[in-house]
Amino acid sequence: MESHVRFLAVECRPRDWSSPAGLAKAGAYIEGAFQQSGGRAWKQTFEARGRTYTNYGVTFGPESGPRLVVGAHYDACGDLPAADDNASGVAGILELARRLGSNPPACRVDLVAYTLEEPPFFRTQDMGSAHHARSLATEKAEVRAMISLEMIGRFEDGPDTQHIPFPLSFLYPDRGNFIAIVGRFSDISLTRRIKSAMQAATLLPVRSLSGPRWIPGVDFSDHHPYWDRGYHAVMITDTAFNRNRDYHTEGDTPEKLDYRRMAQVVQGAEWAIRELAR
Repeated sequence: MESHVRFLAVECRPRDWSSPAGLAKAGAYIEGAFQQSGGRAWKQTFEARGRTYTNYGVTFGPESGPRLVVGAHYDACGDLPAADDNASGVAGILELARRLGSNPPACRVDLVAYTLEEPPFFRTQDMGSAHHARSLATEKAEVRAMISLEMIGRFEDGPDTQHIPFPLSFLYPDRGNFIAIVGRFSDISLTRRIKSAMQAATLLPVRSLSGPRWIPGVDFSDHHPYWDRGYHAVMITDTAFNRNRDYHTEGDTPEKLDYRRMAQVVQGAEWAIRELAR
């Protein structure tokens, strides 16, 4: 995963919406990894502001029937390294592809690398994840759950390294040494199943939050377009700007990520996927 993060953050920079060469280089890298995984690789193209953009995907398990969607965005916010946001999530997707390819899941699993999550497309219908969610709704796909991997690489063990908005701050620790699963009240069953599976797979502390969308950060990723289409969806995250002081700055670099704990996040996510696929 470290090699994935370094390639995306260094070799593909810049990879924001206005940098087609960087996005294309990142996309080719992702597509190549998906093709080598043993799954059925595919891509989805669409137009935005007069340019063509691409989501890259790979499918494992049965071709038909219910499916799980697990995604992460590969674009960056401006000309920044964006190692945690979100090369870390893409590295997790690529490692999941390798693992699912060697041991296919019981139901269909689609792994998707999205483009255009970041501004100026954030919260618009031109987000890559919005295009994908809309295509699933159009084909009336049966989606058991969607999981967004959004920043999974920063961990801090010191006091006062974790900040959660009031009044939820009373319910969570002040040390940023855990991974969080975030969903709505209506997704609480899904959130609990994923939390339980991840806790069974690793020793990494796992916290969960189920709450309304108005809490800052609850819908700040690629899961929210799936909510808008009526699907159950959650986000797995290191809590982004609530922990990472280098969020959307030049300081979000590969050497600041904790790859050992990132690996535990992916182990836990794989365990959760297999549990949900049963």
